[in-house]
Amino acid sequence: MAQLRFDGRVVLVTGAGGGLGKEYALAFAERGALVVVNDLGGDIKGEGKSTSAANKVVQEILTKGGKAVANHDSVEDGEKLIKSALDAYGRIDVVVNNAGILRDRTFPRISDQDWDIIQRVHLRGSFLVTRAAWNHMKNQKYGRIIMTSSSSGIYGNFGQANYSAAKMGLLGLSNTIAIEGQKYNVHCNTVAPTAGSRLTQSVMPQELVDALKPEFVAPLILWLCHESCQDTGNIFEVGAGWVGKLRWERSNGAILRTKGKPMTPEAVRDNWGKVCDFTDSTHPKSSQESTIMYLDVLRKIDEQQGISPVPASGTSVGKAIDPGQAVGFKMPPFVYEYTWLQPILYSLGVGMSTSYDGGRVFLYEGHQDFSCLPTFGVIPAQAILMNGQLSNVPGLSFEPEKSLHGEHYLEIFKPLPTSGKMIVEATIADVLDKGSGCLLLLDVYTYNENKEPICFNQFSVFVVGAGGFGGKRSSDKVKPTVAIPKRSPDASVTDKTSLDQAALYRLSGDWNPLHIDPEFSAVVGFKQPILHGLCSFGFSARHVLKQYANNDTSKFKAIKARFAKPVLPGQTLQTDMWKEGSRVFFQTKVVETGEVVLANAYVDLKGDDTPTVAPQPQEATGLQSELVFSEIANRIKEKGSDFVKKVNAIFQWEITKDGKTAAQWTIDLKTGPGEVYKGNPRKGRADTTFTLSDEDFLEIVQGKLNPQKAFFSGKMKVKGNIMLSQKLEDILKQNAKL
Repeated sequence: MAQLRFDGRVVLVTGAGGGLGKEYALAFAERGALVVVNDLGGDIKGEGKSTSAANKVVQEILTKGGKAVANHDSVEDGEKLIKSALDAYGRIDVVVNNAGILRDRTFPRISDQDWDIIQRVHLRGSFLVTRAAWNHMKNQKYGRIIMTSSSSGIYGNFGQANYSAAKMGLLGLSNTIAIEGQKYNVHCNTVAPTAGSRLTQSVMPQELVDALKPEFVAPLILWLCHESCQDTGNIFEVGAGWVGKLRWERSNGAILRTKGKPMTPEAVRDNWGKVCDFTDSTHPKSSQESTIMYLDVLRKIDEQQGISPVPASGTSVGKAIDPGQAVGFKMPPFVYEYTWLQPILYSLGVGMSTSYDGGRVFLYEGHQDFSCLPTFGVIPAQAILMNGQLSNVPGLSFEPEKSLHGEHYLEIFKPLPTSGKMIVEATIADVLDKGSGCLLLLDVYTYNENKEPICFNQFSVFVVGAGGFGGKRSSDKVKPTVAIPKRSPDASVTDKTSLDQAALYRLSGDWNPLHIDPEFSAVVGFKQPILHGLCSFGFSARHVLKQYANNDTSKFKAIKARFAKPVLPGQTLQTDMWKEGSRVFFQTKVVETGEVVLANAYVDLKGDDTPTVAPQPQEATGLQSELVFSEIANRIKEKGSDFVKKVNAIFQWEITKDGKTAAQWTIDLKTGPGEVYKGNPRKGRADTTFTLSDEDFLEIVQGKLNPQKAFFSGKMKVKGNIMLSQKLEDILKQNAKL
């Protein structure tokens, strides 16, 4: 990879006479930048003045063949600092606001002077320097700005109320500058470094100051300031060779009033658990998201959807689910009537084009071989669900917007008619308790007018927050997904979706505003409307049908896929395929991000001489952790060999039940492509071994039990290299989905 260079870029670093600032200045100069080294030369309290600190750093840069000039002004004279850059080099490209002082006092002992000088140097100084550079960056359509916060500003720290307030203020300043600067290619990010310096000597032991070297922070600063880095408006913690990104987290909260009734403190008290419950939390990124959220709350209250201000004792979302009433319930038959127009709209919606070989067969009603794509079979089946039938099922009570389409199975018995009437019948096949939610299995049969079966669909619908009702966790009625082969794909097909793909696909009957309305999609946590999962499903089925059946729909038997990640309209889909007998395994990913969006999928074809063994459902072991390890295995396969190389460790899990070992699992992220299996490690020893109960394991992966608290309380025992456990974060995040 090419080295990140700053040739010709003019960089101002404030407080660069020592510590972090000096390290930044040297690093920028080493990579070709023209550096302005600013330092007032005062002491840690901001008293005194000297030119020697900045001059020494400039001399060191010049000695090494770099280019630099010194500036000895206070950051409160922001215009002078920028003038130094313009006088020396004619422009300003990067500003690193690093200068700082300390006046530590316990809160009641902070004087007005101690408060004011900290705000002036840290917050006002950064504002003045950045404001002086702003128009120059705006006019040249380029700029990179760094604000320096600290862990004290983020989390608070004893004796540093003045310093903490200023450092948190810098984060707010940075966020707004990032918003205002984005259209001018002016980016602003915040860093919270932990490093040994004169400012940290008073709060850290000397050995820790010596170990946390400033050189471990500088690489992040250089990356954020490089022209190829597109991050803006973010905050990062950095130190000791580690970098992490922070984000806001918000609970789903609770609506505590109903229309026409007052909100009371008692309602707050009685719903406090829900207010503070971070299960299935969201991560807001803008004030607009907050505004939209409040508008949605007002809408729900106006529609009388608010919760009771004082709920009955013991009620919960989970108790709105009663499998005994729901399982086996048959919805009233639904008649789906259509002309040749609907199959053509569907084909266009899943990316079919007249420019493709054979595409006109699915797009022109006058073609002698005019046909429906096999996956058009999902449309009549979905129609029965789109008309509100689920709300009439006894034993099921949940908000439709909390439901997610998790997996889908479609089996074709007869070629789909290009027009006519379909009779659709749906049954609740099973209801499973997944802890953080419930999983509904809906079996939907579609018949022609002669009552001959045409196709069968199974919808796996996950309802967020509706678990915990004490139901079973697995079912032999599930049409299972299967793992893809461990070899390179036999074939791959790419297809770019259009920016209007979701707008087109929804004409087939899925009217969910999530796929068209930016405000609605923001409410449910997406930056923009997303593509329908069944649209990606149709794209992939087309690819398999073309690759292995030459668009002969009579050879298409069945398809199954798990919806792993959303797709944005305009992104490129790549379907990787592996053929084994009559089964074509596939997975689909977004080319631009590399993320797998359809996982553990397959298409079964008719007419192949090699028989295919149908996958068997997992045996129920009575352990809740069983399915979690299965999902972890899926995630490892999705992440691929690069992730395995990065972790390079073997983890063993001892799962107990009633105080006795009930199961052993190995997560091998050291051998080959990585693997999850029952039993002890097959090769060598585990680097880290965890022992905990089945119940506590589930609490941890659901985010209800903090791993550190579990360790210190004795609920989880760890042997071996405990620090390696942090590398599991990538496969355990989004814990609610586990």
